[in-house]
Amino acid sequence: MKLNTALIRTGASLGAIVFSLVLSAIVLLLVDVSPTEAFGEMVRYGARVDSMISIVNRAVPLYLSAIAVAVGFQMGLFNIGVEGQYRIATLVAAWFGAQLALPAALHVLAIVLMAMLVGAAWASIAAVLKAFRGVHEVISTIMLNFISTGLGAWLLAEHFRQEVEGSLTIATGELAPSARMPSLNPVLTALGVDVPSGSDLQSFVFVALLAGAGYYVLVWRTRFGYDLRAFGANPGAAAASGVDLKRMVLLTMAISGGFAGLVMMGPVLGFYGRYTTDIPIGLGFTGIAVALVGRNRPVQMALAALLFAFLNRSAQILDFRGIPKEIEVIISGIIILTVVIANELARRAVQAREVREAAARTATDQEVPA
Repeated sequence: MKLNTALIRTGASLGAIVFSLVLSAIVLLLVDVSPTEAFGEMVRYGARVDSMISIVNRAVPLYLSAIAVAVGFQMGLFNIGVEGQYRIATLVAAWFGAQLALPAALHVLAIVLMAMLVGAAWASIAAVLKAFRGVHEVISTIMLNFISTGLGAWLLAEHFRQEVEGSLTIATGELAPSARMPSLNPVLTALGVDVPSGSDLQSFVFVALLAGAGYYVLVWRTRFGYDLRAFGANPGAAAASGVDLKRMVLLTMAISGGFAGLVMMGPVLGFYGRYTTDIPIGLGFTGIAVALVGRNRPVQMALAALLFAFLNRSAQILDFRGIPKEIEVIISGIIILTVVIANELARRAVQAREVREAAARTATDQEVPA
């Protein structure tokens, strides 16, 4: 039965993606663009070595953002504040790391832990408001996003800023070499991959894999994870069984914020080497989409992150071919809508099947032997 359920849900997701591509093709036809040409250009450009490296690098923050969102989703909490959590955490951690002088491994570890602590602390504000004042987490986390943006701008401008010679960019101090994570290009070269100049595969991808494994163990292999999923499935029954709502809210939001703190650590410890105003924004909101498409499952979310990263990277070539690059946004939006709808239909189909099977077993048990 579990296998059939998994097949139904996987088929629903794959079918939704195919359907979204068909709808995107129709949209392209409406604006007099050949779908074959547009999709072909995207696939060819996305299959280049430099593009594949870029796709993996782009997918890592999206995956970590999705994990942060998914932790809350498992309990029925909507942490819309991942955006603000990772931005304030990245700023403080980058500034903190620039003040330290430690051996390489310890230096990186200290920065990563600081980012997780700040992210957890910022998310805990919304948790406290919900647990003790009944403030809905959607409202509080959205407001905290705005506060985080303003607070971060003030801290960077007034306290953490360090002038970058020959640049107008506002940034924190540069991280020491001991705080930088190495590129994986030597590994690719050893495997016979001809890495183009200017492309660096960030080693933070291993941290993202560890985060995914940790998320899986936490949610599906611990008592806390069982309580988390139980509360998400049926809050009333979970509370009746003795689960402490306030404790669960505080822990869940703190863990979610901790994962959020990791979102931009890869680029900061690798490519940027500091916090700057050039650091991408909007990853927290995209992480919500990745979590929804990936159904809060670690492997599926990783594939969804790679899909969104591929669309984002491959769309860059469209402008050079006279094709509106906005097709990437359209495809992404259609994928989100169709996958969410398909997953809900699959959930209802599985639920109806379970009800029928339970009814059939009950009827069989009630039969009186002749």
